[in-house]
Amino acid sequence: MRQLAIFSLLFIMSASFCTSCKEANSTALSTEIAEATTVTKVKPQTTGVQPKQVSQVNKPATASEPVASFPFDIELKDIEGNIHKSEEVFKANGKPTVLLFWLTTCAPCHMKLNAIKPLYPQWKEEADFNVFAISGDFPKNYEKFVKQTKTKNWEWATYNDVNRGFRDVLPGKLNGYPQTFIFDKDGKLVYQDRKYRPGDEHKLFTKIKEICQS
Repeated sequence: MRQLAIFSLLFIMSASFCTSCKEANSTALSTEIAEATTVTKVKPQTTGVQPKQVSQVNKPATASEPVASFPFDIELKDIEGNIHKSEEVFKANGKPTVLLFWLTTCAPCHMKLNAIKPLYPQWKEEADFNVFAISGDFPKNYEKFVKQTKTKNWEWATYNDVNRGFRDVLPGKLNGYPQTFIFDKDGKLVYQDRKYRPGDEHKLFTKIKEICQS
């Protein structure tokens, strides 16, 4: 009987030990699973590359884009075939000067000039400034320039840039037509715009008045 009692005690202790082992193993396994499935949050890295800055069109020339001295020394040809120097054409009368650059083959150019035409008389009543339209066409398109200028019957003086010289003295090299440049009464470039959308003519005149009043 004593041996049976000892045997029973050993059996109970063994069973208890196995249960503890199972619980310990179960706990360890749960820990391992939890650790394996834990998602590590990684802080995103920055490359240091900044977004590309969009260049502004309506701005005066900078030091990196020098402008030759207004009123320049460029040959201009009128619709009669006469050659004039820009320094003689652009009036030094103490007024701002607006230069409207266009091409005979440029639809937006015609849209812009046609939009300005009916407004021009009122503009001249409200502001005191000079304005010239300059064609940047190749010499082969000179006759087309003459025909279109006569047909349009604009009230402002219009010339052809015979040697396309303005490309060498204006910022941006007249890349993209139409373009407008405004020089203040002292001959300093104070405004530039490029291309045309309906309504831009009103924005242009607002700028002209602002410059005239400065």
